[in-house]
Amino acid sequence: MWGAHSSEPADSYYQVKPEPNDVPATRFKIKPGKTLSARKWLAAFSPNGQLDIGKTLDRIHRGGVHPSIRGEVWEFLLGCYDPMSTFDERKQIRQQRREQYVRWKKECSRMFPVIGSGNYITSPVTIKDGQLIRDPFVFLGTNPDTNAKSTEVVIGNDPLDMKVTQWMLTLHQIGLDVKRTDRDLVFYEKQENLSKLWDILSVYAWIDIDVGYCQGMSDLCSPMIILLEDEADAFWCFERLMRRLRGNFRCTETSVGVVTQLSNLATVTQVIDPKLHQHFETLGGGHYLFAIRMLMVLFRREFSFCDSLYLWEMMWALEYDPDLFFLYEELELNMEKSEDSEVSKGKPKSTRQCGKYEREKMKIRSSGEPLPISVFLVASVLKDNSSVLLQKARGLDDVVQILNDMSGNLDAKKACIGAMKLHKKYLKKVLIFPLQQLDDSSTGNSLILKLSFHVVNAGQEDIVKVKTVSRFLYSESRLR
Repeated sequence: MWGAHSSEPADSYYQVKPEPNDVPATRFKIKPGKTLSARKWLAAFSPNGQLDIGKTLDRIHRGGVHPSIRGEVWEFLLGCYDPMSTFDERKQIRQQRREQYVRWKKECSRMFPVIGSGNYITSPVTIKDGQLIRDPFVFLGTNPDTNAKSTEVVIGNDPLDMKVTQWMLTLHQIGLDVKRTDRDLVFYEKQENLSKLWDILSVYAWIDIDVGYCQGMSDLCSPMIILLEDEADAFWCFERLMRRLRGNFRCTETSVGVVTQLSNLATVTQVIDPKLHQHFETLGGGHYLFAIRMLMVLFRREFSFCDSLYLWEMMWALEYDPDLFFLYEELELNMEKSEDSEVSKGKPKSTRQCGKYEREKMKIRSSGEPLPISVFLVASVLKDNSSVLLQKARGLDDVVQILNDMSGNLDAKKACIGAMKLHKKYLKKVLIFPLQQLDDSSTGNSLILKLSFHVVNAGQEDIVKVKTVSRFLYSESRLR
């Protein structure tokens, strides 16, 4: 049992190849008495399997999760299971999900036999009119680097085939990204682990038609493969994570999903650090495109692998909502159950069952879609480096370089604490800023209008007040 010594190296659980010299050092420390240990984790369950989630969240807030149980804990943090479920109920759900994943994977394998074969492709699929042709000899062998051919597949023209075509066109891009994902880890020296990552991403791209596959998703899926031995369990953990983040990857002909979060980040920075925001505006970076990577892959490139996992579980613990499981299940089942059948909606959630960030949102009584803590994490990083950015950034390239130089030098726990402080500061400023700080200039009027409609964390009464002040300022400017 761990904990016999005063500390234990967390890196030993995620072995890094000896060759790379640019891998950030891990700051995460396994601290007995603070880190959620296997012993404390088991003790948090009742005899029939119900989890004391409040106590578990407190432990995670103090010191993260021990790597040996991280996969199990994440399944709860991401809403795979209801903490009030029993061992038997979870066993049944797990089995049903594994069977569902097998069905989806077989469906994909029938269309493209490389899936499930232990291999993956990195060359584009060529689409031609006519009948569907599969040639097993052009599929990758055990060494993906030896394949120089493209996979030629011929697709028909009926509506179903269009979906198949679009899906197949993404498979080689998934393969290329798989080859680049966490290549400094010993874990991915094994072909079977690379193919497992490719299979999961390929199956997900098939079932999520609106999103499909986008670059960055391999970075989000990779830890699930490492932490959860069963491929189906890893898939469902990734699927639950994508429920939170898929809006960032969803694209239309006119916009990219992450733009919404960038706009949120701009609004937050404008409120808490107007001088820095103005500096970005002057440099032509008012759209905050330099922060895309941090929001899309949740700081995977800014932290070491181990530290990024620590950051994620801290974020999820802070945002934890015990209703997640029932929300996801309702969406997943899509009302398949009859109205006569009983579907447990769970007891009304108490603040003790929620993460600290979720508790703050409950107090505010949000009238719209709340901002994720990741926005405040990025805002916190920007504010902490405000002086450097103001002094040294003379162009957007400088901003990107300064942010890149931070890689490996960020503290996950400090970042989460800073995000929580900024969230409180932001809400206070949003409520009093329009009355105390803005004059009746067009700039001020524009900002208050933006705040009144864009800031979703304010209560309904507060939004009404802001709108009232906004209309007053507008009418005053018209009179002048």
